[in-house]
Amino acid sequence: MTENFTDWLRGRSEPDWTQVVEHPFTDALFDGSMPDEYMSSYLVQDYQFVDDFLALLGAAVARADRYSSRLALAGSIAVVTSEENTYFQRSFDALGIGESDRVNPELDPATVAFRDLMRDTRDNGGYAEILTVLTVAEWTYLEWAVRAPAKPDNFVHAEWIELHANPDFQEWVSWLRSELDRVGADLDERERARCLRLFQQATRCEIDFFNAHWD
Repeated sequence: MTENFTDWLRGRSEPDWTQVVEHPFTDALFDGSMPDEYMSSYLVQDYQFVDDFLALLGAAVARADRYSSRLALAGSIAVVTSEENTYFQRSFDALGIGESDRVNPELDPATVAFRDLMRDTRDNGGYAEILTVLTVAEWTYLEWAVRAPAKPDNFVHAEWIELHANPDFQEWVSWLRSELDRVGADLDERERARCLRLFQQATRCEIDFFNAHWD
């Protein structure tokens, strides 16, 4: 394989990949035209991923093949449980979202599908497969967030973009990609095919999640 494994995966996930990073939902975030109703439903559903995402990171820590990798993954857990969680709570307050909707909302089908993918990968996937799902979740968000032409006035929009377009997040995504490239170099054809299916499935989940809060 002459190209990086992550570039190979992304290239075989088009046009879905581009549909995620150029989704109209993100354009509405950038220009301030996002209705509060749409943003509220999006954030409430996105918050339901936090626990499963942390568990997926924990599974990656457990299955990583070297100490330095465990340290990098553990650092991301700290970010999710601090800066990102604080953003959610401040945004829920600003949007008037009650406690029951924060912790026990009715889940959209798109939310259920993505949670099921995370849980299945956590329980049954190897290190490369877990990295694959993590990479899609983080890399797509970096890709759309860095497209923002300017910082919106509404902090709910602006800080969500900033959480996914700051230098630390860019470094994290770069590490995820390099780690998956490293691990992917030793996979056989069957293992690469499994990662590709997961990469494509996770990318499709990202599209469906945006669509659920835009269509």
